[in-house]
Amino acid sequence: MFMPRYVKHSKLLLRHAQKYLRYKQDRLSTAARAELTGAMEAVRHALRSRDYARIKNEAEALDARLHKLIPVNWESHWRENCEVILVAVVVAVGIRSYFLQPFKIPTGSMQPTLNGIIGRPRTAPPPNLLRQIGEFLILGRNYINVVSREDDEVEDIEQKRFFFFFTFSRLICQRQQFLIYCPPDQLRNDFKVAVGNQYKRGEVIARGSIDTGDQVFVDKMSYNFMKPHRGDVFVFRTNHILGIREDPEVGAPFYIKRLAGLPGDTLRIAPPFLYINEKKGEAFGFRRVMEAKSSYRGYANGGNYLPQPGQSFTVPEHGYFALGDNSHNSYDSRYWGSVPEENLVGRGLFVYWPFSRHWGLIR
Repeated sequence: MFMPRYVKHSKLLLRHAQKYLRYKQDRLSTAARAELTGAMEAVRHALRSRDYARIKNEAEALDARLHKLIPVNWESHWRENCEVILVAVVVAVGIRSYFLQPFKIPTGSMQPTLNGIIGRPRTAPPPNLLRQIGEFLILGRNYINVVSREDDEVEDIEQKRFFFFFTFSRLICQRQQFLIYCPPDQLRNDFKVAVGNQYKRGEVIARGSIDTGDQVFVDKMSYNFMKPHRGDVFVFRTNHILGIREDPEVGAPFYIKRLAGLPGDTLRIAPPFLYINEKKGEAFGFRRVMEAKSSYRGYANGGNYLPQPGQSFTVPEHGYFALGDNSHNSYDSRYWGSVPEENLVGRGLFVYWPFSRHWGLIR
């Protein structure tokens, strides 16, 4: 940071010349290659001498030589920009495929460890636009304010996805329609909007805020080198799991839960406790749920696999047992059994947005 600007410029010019020479070495004539190499060496000698006038002169000479070899035109700018964009896309795809994948928490099955999408009804109108923008950037909060324009009745609520990421609801009434930036489940459950509801002209249909689910980075690398651990928050595909329906647009959904049982483990729930091989769960995540403090409620029996306190389940070979931290409201392995080993995606690593109290490493 304390390097003089002309030195920085000269070093960048050298790097550009080296890059050009590597790309075009086999196409340059012997004379052109020798001239360029000589000009580069002259800049290096000038930099070592720390002579400002000499550095400036030699850098200008090298710049002129490069301009002669690479005429500047609109095509060269477009070509360079396209190259940069292409490299950035390839790097991003590579990172997503093999190292880190972003994932959005869709439901409340891991609350309060991780938040899903939460609708918050309110009677007051939305705040001013500046505050809305600030709350969206920091908290991932979006406001809705849907008021009926006619005396009307709700006929249907359809889900609409844009770019496979933004989920809207199309509210279809007899005389009017609304496109609402809120998933249908939250519109029904949190704002109590249902088919058959009747509204008068000017009456509020849905008003309040929607907090986006926590956005997490999933570590896809670790499970290639080591076995999953009990207590991990992990992401998995739901392909070929009976009881989980595939989305017709995007296929089988991804789930995120806490890994409660490894192959061969025997699990039992005696509320609020989870027993693994007849011992209470020892990992931090299990202890936190069983303490039933700070909005945690302990583990609950349910489903076909752990329906009663006296019943247990042994995880099969090449399978993993998944439980939500919000056990009373989680559709997990208690209902549909173990997760096949080939469905594992990776370990939930870091909440990168929104910047709420969950931001940071996942435990």
